[in-house]
Order: sequence, then C-alpha cells, then structure tokens
Amino acid sequence: MLNERAAGIIYLEFFGQPVMVINDANDYANVAIAMLDKKSAIYSGRPELVVATIAGYSKSTLLEQYAKEKDDYFVHLTDVVLSNFAEAVTPGRFLVDTFPILRYVPEWMPGVAWKRMVLTEWQKTMQENLDLPHEYVKQQMQSGTAVACFTSAYLEKGNLSEDEEDILKWTAQSMMGGGADTTVCASYVFFLAMVLHPEAQKKAQQELDTVIGPDRLPTLKDRSQLHYVDAVVKEVLRWHPVVPLGLLHRLMEDDIQDGYLIPKGSLIIPNVWKFLHDEETYKNPSEFRPERFLASEKNNNQRRIHETLLSVLVAGLLLADSSLFLTCAMVLSVFNISKAVENGVPVTPKEEFINGAINHPKVFKCSVKPRSEQAVSIIRSVDFVGE
Repeated sequence: MLNERAAGIIYLEFFGQPVMVINDANDYANVAIAMLDKKSAIYSGRPELVVATIAGYSKSTLLEQYAKEKDDYFVHLTDVVLSNFAEAVTPGRFLVDTFPILRYVPEWMPGVAWKRMVLTEWQKTMQENLDLPHEYVKQQMQSGTAVACFTSAYLEKGNLSEDEEDILKWTAQSMMGGGADTTVCASYVFFLAMVLHPEAQKKAQQELDTVIGPDRLPTLKDRSQLHYVDAVVKEVLRWHPVVPLGLLHRLMEDDIQDGYLIPKGSLIIPNVWKFLHDEETYKNPSEFRPERFLASEKNNNQRRIHETLLSVLVAGLLLADSSLFLTCAMVLSVFNISKAVENGVPVTPKEEFINGAINHPKVFKCSVKPRSEQAVSIIRSVDFVGE
C-alpha cells in the first residue's frame, strides 16, 4: 500500500508507460468519480496484460474492452482458473507486461518459464473452464435432467451461432468467476470478522431474531429492515476490500482533469484501500465497527462519496454486495460462529491476508454450530440445488 503521506494524485512513468494513481480519499474522491464514472466512455479501457491474454482471459468481462459438492470438479476448475487470473493481472508480476516484445521470445529459451506455464497449463485450464460446464449443461438438457440455469435458458432458444455460443460461454464463466472468487473471498472476511468480533455477531443476531423470527431465513426483501446486518456487510467490504487497488483502467484518449493533461494510454490505478481507510472519514479505520454505517453515525456526504467510489471502482460490487448480504443474514440466522477449540484451548485466528490483485484471508480455523433445533430444521429444509 502507498504511504499515508503520499500525494493525492501520483503521476509517474514506468518504462515509458504513463501511470496515474488516485490515492487521496477526500480531496480526490470526486476526481475519481469524475474520471471513472462520469467520463467512463474514455476511462473504461483495459490495459493489455500479456500473460492474461496468452492464458486466454482476454474475453473475460473484467478484461474485455468496453455445484453441489465441495469436490465438484467444475468448482475446482474455476478455483484454479481464478487463482491463475489473480496472478496474471497483478501489476508488476510479469516483466512481459512492461516489455510486451518479450511475448515473442520462444518458450524453450532459458528464463521464459512463465510462457511455458501459461501455454501448457493456464491456457488449457481456461479452455476447459469454458467448454466443460457448457457441454455438461447440453448433455443434461438432452437427457432431460437439466436444472434451470443461465446457460440452459439461452440454449433452449436454439439456433445459436458459433459466435453467440462463444459469448454465452464467456458470460457464464464471468458470472461464475465473480461468485467463486470475489464474493467467496468477502465471505471469508465476514467469517473472520465474526470470530474476532463476537459483539457485532450478537447485535446482528438480535436484530434478525426481532425482525425475522425463528421460522424462516431472511431474503433480500428484508434488507431495508435489517439495518445492523446491512452495516455489517458494508463494514466487511470496507475493512478488508477484496480488490484493494481496484482493476486497472486505461485512458482511451487524451483528457484534461483539473487542469492536468492525462495522455492517452495512461493506466489509472484507484487506491481503494486508501479510500476506505481514510482516518478523516473512518475513525480508527483498522477496527471492525459496523456502527460507523448506521444512520446515527453517518457523515452523509462522505459516505455517499465512498459508496459511489466503491460502485465505480470495484468490479461486480452490486452482485457481490447482494450475495454477501444473503450470506451474512442467512448464516447469522441459523449459526453461531466462534473460535475453534484445540485441546480445550480457544484458537484466536490472526488477521492475515495474502496480498495480490485479490485480497485473500490466510486459512484460519473457526467453529460453526447451529443456534438451535429450530435452526437445524430450517437448514435441513433448504434446497441447495434449486428447482
């Protein structure tokens, strides 16, 4: 992360590539919105990340120019693909992204192990991730056992061209990817927060018991009445943002912003972590404190700015936000989350993360137990597959 004393906007050139980092949460929050939202037509380009392109990710919606069981192979395949993707899009991870000419160096030459890995492993896995689930849905439809889903709904229309079917594969993969990595990652942060901050868990459960009661699970329709649970979700996304530097943007033409000329082709890096840990807006930002998002404590102008920034800068935030709310609300309705116990001693997990394009919590242990017999009945009644 950039130093706390770093300038609000930093402009530099990296081997001739202009790079602009939007770093200040207050003075330049409106600048970020003006550039990446109001001028999205010219700021929505994506840089060519050579390794990601060679690996076959270029048609992913994140880079496109403007499961029943735990051991399900498709889930495993998606996990591998997304792990590779996170590495491929991490700024500075591969020298070839700075010197694209290196992509033409033969893979048999010494020092080009990255290319052999991408061509023999990553590219193959990416293609399987596109093709295998798609063919599986087709086979299920032919046998009459298909579960209704996004892919089957479009395949039922029939007569898709090769290009249309390719678009369908990529769209389904992108939807699966969004849920399988960023949303799951945020869910891990939620579990970690509940283990480390049982007082927040207790307040959320009290609200759920009062508003929802013990006889059903909460839904999105209940969100407007679950103010504290909603605050927990917002604080999870703020406390440890899944994408701490957002996704790289690329300026598609010259632009003037606040009197500064920003040349075409500049890479724009929004420092999301800095925005969400600004001490002037979030008192004691390293603390997990959902109360900061309750109406009684809101600094409305700053909150509106930061919530707008999140929606502009963090890809798929609206989907992740809704999914995370359902996860938090449903889990807290029927489960208690606490520290794991080993040899009679509670184990306090460390607040440690694996830094990269996607911010993963390190593996930690916790205990998840039903709150009551009524909760057990509700859990057993849930159809996890869908109809």
